[in-house]
Amino acid sequence: MTGENAARVHARIVAEGANGPTSVEADAILAERGILVLPDVLTNAGGVTVSYFEWVQDLGRLFWDRQEIRAKLAEKLSDAFDRVWQLSEQQGLSLRSAALVAGIREVGAALTSRGIYP
Repeated sequence: MTGENAARVHARIVAEGANGPTSVEADAILAERGILVLPDVLTNAGGVTVSYFEWVQDLGRLFWDRQEIRAKLAEKLSDAFDRVWQLSEQQGLSLRSAALVAGIREVGAALTSRGIYP
């Protein structure tokens, strides 16, 4: 979506299904029009999360059934969405900005806890 076509969107919510499909200009237009954008970093997180689960299972020689994987995935994605939504509400940020802030905070906390930074 670009600044040229964002004004023609007739939706209350846009869920990004690709990586980086909305330009900065389009994002601003959608925000100005009150259209909620679910950013790609949230909507595409399921595949990456399941890949992580596969890696964990392989390392631990674990075998989770489909129901267990879906339950774990739902828990992780719901938690991530709730944290991003709450940050968005508290700070007055778009969901995209809140997701980026949350991600940066988590990376920073991981670096700090491992003694890598500061």
